[in-house]
Amino acid sequence: MEALRALGGALDGRLGPAFAAAVERLLATEGRVIVCGVGKSGHIGRKIAATLASTGTPAFFVHPTEASHGDLGMITPQDTVLALSWSGETAELGDLTNFSRRFSIPLIAITARAESSLARAADVVLALPKVRESCPHDLAPTSSSLIQLALGDALAVALLRQRGFTSSRFKILHPGGTLAARLKTVRQLMHAGTAMPIVPRGTPMSEVLVRIAEHRFGCAGVVDGEGTIVGIVTDGDLRRHMGPALLGTPVEQVMTARPITIEPDSLAGSALELMNRKRITAIFVVEAGRPIGLVHVHDLLTAGVV
Repeated sequence: MEALRALGGALDGRLGPAFAAAVERLLATEGRVIVCGVGKSGHIGRKIAATLASTGTPAFFVHPTEASHGDLGMITPQDTVLALSWSGETAELGDLTNFSRRFSIPLIAITARAESSLARAADVVLALPKVRESCPHDLAPTSSSLIQLALGDALAVALLRQRGFTSSRFKILHPGGTLAARLKTVRQLMHAGTAMPIVPRGTPMSEVLVRIAEHRFGCAGVVDGEGTIVGIVTDGDLRRHMGPALLGTPVEQVMTARPITIEPDSLAGSALELMNRKRITAIFVVEAGRPIGLVHVHDLLTAGVV
């Protein structure tokens, strides 16, 4: 936590303008962001490249040693190099750094030493605050790796926001796994048309109970004469009004008015979060106040939304 606080303080101070310049440089990149580093910085660099690529900034990792043996051919003048080295004196970065200078390829350095060889060669220097490693000997890269990663994530999020990267675009780049399920829309999972348990205002509860039993969602929506949803009848409403007169009671005297609803293009993950927060198991999907579908928590779980 101390390392992250130090990074936050640096971003609020001297590192802030450099961070803004790095974002501007990366936004202007016509090619790809080439991330490189050795050792733990290399592992962090791979993750940064993956995060950039998955959030709308084309990027990939090039290992500096492999770069010296032909992989420099992957890098073009339209690219920007993002080099990570805590000391700024990593020997293996030398050929890649020289290549970027020779062909005027923009170079952004992430290092803890603003006076290092890497920093002096760079167009933009993101000088990290010096932090003590959490290792008891202050040797194993731990705190230093953490703030490198945090800064990389901050760059990715800043670029994401500047590009206006939407959840729809995110879905295109993440078609598999649980994340893909969360990025489905409610429209893709809802029950529509006659599959919805809907009754008009004024319907006696005897008919409402039949409709609830037929659809097996444990609820029924109530609409007015214009088709606008005005209420919902749930198991809880039935328990609260249970009595000998229930069957003949008009639905509007039993329903919960102004029910919780969701729009069809909302993400499935958002629907599950709303259901959990409101402690409900089903929610009507509406457009212009009119119900067009219903999604049940079981639909979300079956689709893999967690």
